[in-house]
Amino acid sequence: MSTRILSTSPLVGPALAELGARFPDLRLASFRSPEWNAALPEAEALVVMLSEPMTEADLDAAPKLKAIGTYSVGVNHLPVKACQARGITVVNTPGVLTEATADIALALLLSLTRRVAEGEALVRSGAWKGWAPDQLLGPSLEGKACGILGSGPIGRAFARRAWALGMTPIFWDREGLGGEVDFGAGQASRLPLMELLPRSAVLSLHCPLTDQTRGLLNRAALEQLPTGAVIINTARGGLMDENAAIDLLESGHLGGVGLDVYEGEPRVNPRWLQAPRTVLLPHLGSATVETREAMARLLCDGLAGALG
Repeated sequence: MSTRILSTSPLVGPALAELGARFPDLRLASFRSPEWNAALPEAEALVVMLSEPMTEADLDAAPKLKAIGTYSVGVNHLPVKACQARGITVVNTPGVLTEATADIALALLLSLTRRVAEGEALVRSGAWKGWAPDQLLGPSLEGKACGILGSGPIGRAFARRAWALGMTPIFWDREGLGGEVDFGAGQASRLPLMELLPRSAVLSLHCPLTDQTRGLLNRAALEQLPTGAVIINTARGGLMDENAAIDLLESGHLGGVGLDVYEGEPRVNPRWLQAPRTVLLPHLGSATVETREAMARLLCDGLAGALG
């Protein structure tokens, strides 16, 4: 069977099927399955997921390859430089998932600080005895500083949500720019990391995973956060030393951690499953029907352009 487009998964909405009808033949095969490996030499375009890292060896096995599309904004799982050297177009899905991802970051923040998961578990357990003055108390957010790592579209969208809660957004970005960030509802200061961290009652991660940002929040950096600080990560797991964060949760230095991403996902550090004051989600940042359909359309349009 000939294969012009090889996808590891169906996508939400009709875009992939329409692409396959326009550029036959489309084949679905699980990543690195025997079927995927057998189809790779004939493939002109690939569709892969964020959790499916490709290597230069895969490019060697696909001599007809013109484009790789990833159903994500991030491209850190792809050999981008090798693709550029070979004239292979890399297509991703920026822009369309901004608001959905910022919403999930907000959901994590409110779930942690208002102890939503614990409250629901208490009711479901049948052990709830009614209202009590000191029941499941959490910290308020109004008037506190929200540190945001990354001043791109998602970071700015989350800043608008934090501002609506009465928080003061402050930014760091990897370019080391000075001045202020216009986040759409006002202006916010842009600070060096070691100035931002001690001020941040909430720290929300919205920067890409690069050689510069990998391990950015190591133990020494995390210790700069004020006691009781809350960390939200909807960006990439490799930005933070997970074991150091868990240690600081267990010691009481951190007030909570909310995660939608993990280093090495879908594997999850088993310590997270026992860590106190955590909310753990299965990478739901872009998980609305409208967003996933828009991602599929953007991805398939990009592949169509590369295939001509």
